[in-house]
Amino acid sequence: MPRSGLASSRIDHVGSLLRPESLKAAFLAHAKGRLAADELRAKQDDAIRAIVAEQEAHGIAAVTDGEYRRLNWQVSFSEVEGWDLWPSTWASFVKAPDNVMPGETPGQKGGDAVVSFRTPATGKLRLARNFPLDELRFLKSVATAPVKITLMGPDRVCQMCDVPNSKPVYADADAFLADVVAVQKRMIGELVEAGCDYIQIDEPSYTGYVDPATLARMEAEGQDPLAALRRAIDADNAAIADVAGRTVTGLHICRGNRASMWHREGSYDPIAEAVFGGLKFDRLLLEYDTSRAGGFEPLRYVPRGSAGPVVVLGLVTTKHGTPETVDELRRRIDEAAKFLPLEQLALSPQCGFASGIAGNMLSMDAQWRKLDTIAETARRVWS
Repeated sequence: MPRSGLASSRIDHVGSLLRPESLKAAFLAHAKGRLAADELRAKQDDAIRAIVAEQEAHGIAAVTDGEYRRLNWQVSFSEVEGWDLWPSTWASFVKAPDNVMPGETPGQKGGDAVVSFRTPATGKLRLARNFPLDELRFLKSVATAPVKITLMGPDRVCQMCDVPNSKPVYADADAFLADVVAVQKRMIGELVEAGCDYIQIDEPSYTGYVDPATLARMEAEGQDPLAALRRAIDADNAAIADVAGRTVTGLHICRGNRASMWHREGSYDPIAEAVFGGLKFDRLLLEYDTSRAGGFEPLRYVPRGSAGPVVVLGLVTTKHGTPETVDELRRRIDEAAKFLPLEQLALSPQCGFASGIAGNMLSMDAQWRKLDTIAETARRVWS
């Protein structure tokens, strides 16, 4: 499929897929020193070959490696000198292989992981290894379909940094974020040079600007949420500015997904004009599986026509295995089309099936049924 066609594809998925139990066990064995790094990689390779073949058999437009080399979706920014999540990520995994922190219940509202895992910068940021580039090279070697790579967005990285304790390296969030963008521009540039068909930025940070609890915390810390929102939009646009027209770009927004939990609430209304009108991406993948996301009215702020993005409606939940029906999805797409033309809409799950290695509360069979329902709905709606 040419890239122009991929940009307007009517189906999508957010990136992560449920891991087989054998792969989870291999990660844990490696974390405990019982499995060598090359043995873990061999098991990852085998699992990725299988999951790519499965996606292609189900007609997925742009395949991923399921994020099968990652402990969680944030690992894309893990090997950066000056701000290293890698050791703490492995330590957290050994303590909680189910990705659930004390006091949390899978499937319910979870704690604020952004605050829990804040890490100060210890030096100026420098890319040590382009982890997603390694993922891409193997993925392209086994896939026949176009391929997609996902990266944690710059604003999410900034939210996870303990900025006050990063001095004297970084005076403030603006200085830290500027270097995050510089690192990500290099990562993305290398991905495009290596032939990546589709790059997706994951920015659950945006829902922090509508979530009452997060807004209260930001204001208590002396942050200006509106200024931070504008800075986030500028950072995301800057990260992809050099590759515009050379690859398909997408940005995904959700309210949290670890272990079928959610972490933020609130509709898009307060940020829609700034975010939907300001982001310069080919595709916007928006969570819309529950009432927590509000209605479709904010879609009126999406630029129309060829200058505007395709909005990928995340109507299919990954948080449980209860199947959606084609008819109910068609009804919701019809509702959305009242605010944005049908030719600018597409369909996907609301988030990944496994933002962390443990995955969400549904079976592999349920995962594939949901993806097949998306494909069938798209065939009926867009022919």
